[in-house]
Amino acid sequence: MTLARLAVPDVLSVEQVARTGQFIARQQAADGAIPWFVGSHLDPWDHVESAMGLSVTGHHAGAVAAYDYLARTQRADGSWPMVVRGARVEEAAADTNQCLYVATGVWHHYLVTGQTDVLARFWPTVERAVRFALTAMLPSGALAWAVSESGAVQDFALVTGSSSAAQSLECAVLIAERLGHDLPRWRWARDGIHRALREQPDAFADRERYSMDWYYPILCGVFRGDEGRARLRGSSDRFVWDERGCRCVADEPWVTAAETAELIAALDALGDRSAAFAMFEQVQFLRDEDSGGYWTGKNIPNDAVYPVEQTGWSAAAVLLAADALTQTTGGAGIFRDAGSCLIRDGVADGAAS
Repeated sequence: MTLARLAVPDVLSVEQVARTGQFIARQQAADGAIPWFVGSHLDPWDHVESAMGLSVTGHHAGAVAAYDYLARTQRADGSWPMVVRGARVEEAAADTNQCLYVATGVWHHYLVTGQTDVLARFWPTVERAVRFALTAMLPSGALAWAVSESGAVQDFALVTGSSSAAQSLECAVLIAERLGHDLPRWRWARDGIHRALREQPDAFADRERYSMDWYYPILCGVFRGDEGRARLRGSSDRFVWDERGCRCVADEPWVTAAETAELIAALDALGDRSAAFAMFEQVQFLRDEDSGGYWTGKNIPNDAVYPVEQTGWSAAAVLLAADALTQTTGGAGIFRDAGSCLIRDGVADGAAS
């Protein structure tokens, strides 16, 4: 793989791509942990997202070190705390989607590198994480968003979290199959989350002001084709700031790098390449050329960076969008191909067509 192919012509050069990969690598601690930025806290989902950014820019040893960190710090029940800072746990409850994301990261690293030994190495970690998450399935088929420190399962689900969890379960199924394991309960859980997202909107907490609840079911393969395009059209006026990108929430003039990058990948997954490329060009206004990173977001009317931070996961999201657009690495289709297992298994009912 060459970084030259990951560059987006006239938008992001090979040197800029390399600097962004180096920016993420600089955030990584000696033990493999990747906090939001040096000195900040860590959560499992954003740690994995940063590792995926390392994978696509050739920092493969760093990515493996990130997964080694998760393997070492995984709790006996298969979970990780929501928030840690160094060796100190700041929020002991576990976010089910955050815990499952290790499966997406490990599968993505395999797609990028072709290293089957990495799948085998982290299979026990992935298996324990999935088993933990499956204890939080709700009667609706949705996935409860969290489990308390005492083991109490929260009684509501989130659209964004369940969408991402469905994709992670799909990646876990693919890992299992590649290693020769047949785990029908994992497929059943994946299918149940898809059905709940498509057929039972009342099973999820109302967070429609958040753009992620708008595009994540598309990004993660729940809706595709005409359904996906109709969903995007239905709220684009609320969430897209013309010539700048995607808001985090509909009621604030705050455009963010990660949400914009994920929306780019969702547009790519729907085949709207021209809109995706245009938005990729727009998100570069959040780039800091000195560091190679991206500001988390900006208040547009005030032209004010907010918050004043550059996170590894924001940079990684932009790199993953670049990979989706250029189809450079073997992992470029991680979002474009989401939901394809349902078609293969004959249970999609049009969800990913």
